[in-house]
Amino acid sequence: MNRENAGVYPSTKKDGTVYYRASITYKRKHISLGSFRTSEDAHRAYNQARLLLRDPKCGVLDYHDPSPLPFEKWVCLVNFRDNGIYVSNPIYIMHKMFFYYLSPSEILKFDADELFFYSSHKIMRRGNHYFAADYGLQVNILNRYGIRSYAVEGRDYFFINGDVLDFRSSNLNIVNRYVGVTREIKRGKVIYRSRIHVRGNYIIGDYATEDEAAVAYNKAVDLLKFKGLNRNYNKNYLEHLSKEEYAALYSQVKLSAKLRSMEF
Repeated sequence: MNRENAGVYPSTKKDGTVYYRASITYKRKHISLGSFRTSEDAHRAYNQARLLLRDPKCGVLDYHDPSPLPFEKWVCLVNFRDNGIYVSNPIYIMHKMFFYYLSPSEILKFDADELFFYSSHKIMRRGNHYFAADYGLQVNILNRYGIRSYAVEGRDYFFINGDVLDFRSSNLNIVNRYVGVTREIKRGKVIYRSRIHVRGNYIIGDYATEDEAAVAYNKAVDLLKFKGLNRNYNKNYLEHLSKEEYAALYSQVKLSAKLRSMEF
């Protein structure tokens, strides 16, 4: 193969259209650089990758558009060059953490123990929310930290350092983990208030612990269903409680008289 064709391989689509694939081998790993309309574009991508892998001074944020290489591939190559680990998603590994680059200016931060998941699950943004494709579903990444999809930032959870792209566990302060439950101050004391929406918000009760309030919400859902209210409420799942512990708590918590007397 001559230099003009280095790293370039012609291929054909089902409809007979010819296109060109570019690839490069580095540290005995064969890396695909993508598909291109012309052999010239594919060769430019190959040359850019070759130069990038040889220049340790060129970092992720040295990327400039237009470039023959897509930004995601640029990140992958820089990470492989610097850290010796090839990840197909746009991840750069650091000490005890890593960056996930959605763009040069949109950089998500995660703890190192999340690397296995995000190295094989692509992150997408829809509005102000981030999702990972998992078994054909788009799962809000906040769910991985016990934060419900309907949770409100600033009420149910906080980013301690103010950086809403920093998903490290040390930066997440989760206040309200369960549906229908809020942490409040009553007469100078922390309580957990459980509410449910039935023709407006009804207070189920105030409880000393978050678990009690979450179970009380579930009990209220069961009561309303027994009374004939067929509504698709999301119930709380307390994975840290055994069946026996959950049953004991369920039996113990009391619901407001107003809710118990409600008729439909």
